Amino acid sequence: MATTASLEFALRHPVVIARVLLGASIVALAACGTNPYSLPKIESGEPSYEDTSPREAPEPAATPAPDSSTGSGGHNVLIDRAVQARSSGDADRALGYLQRAQRIDPDDAEIYLELARTHAVLGNTAQVKAVAERGLLYCSGSRQCNALAGFVD
Repeated sequence: MATTASLEFALRHPVVIARVLLGASIVALAACGTNPYSLPKIESGEPSYEDTSPREAPEPAATPAPDSSTGSGGHNVLIDRAVQARSSGDADRALGYLQRAQRIDPDDAEIYLELARTHAVLGNTAQVKAVAERGLLYCSGSRQCNALAGFVD
């Protein structure tokens, strides 16, 4: 009975039914048009973590010439920055540079040697020995191997 009554109502009032269907379709389409995963970008007042301070040209460090066996690549720049940071007293920054270099080339003994030196400056004796032992697996020149062995003994 309810079915025939609703059919009779639809036949007598087609405009009402059309409006109800139009409203339902508008609501359905509006829900499809929004993306719940796209959130507006919120500008925060947090400081930038990059160092934007002007730098003075550093004086050339008195370091021995590298072995011809050391690799070439972008990680050498990071090693140089680490040595400069450590020599200027910022061992934590040096450690960060060396960890980035290690992610680029985890098989470079020069990185392990500089990590051992930096951990020694920071007083991390357990880390010094562990890093030096790991570096001995990758050393190829006598200078690197002897320097790394000096941290293990």
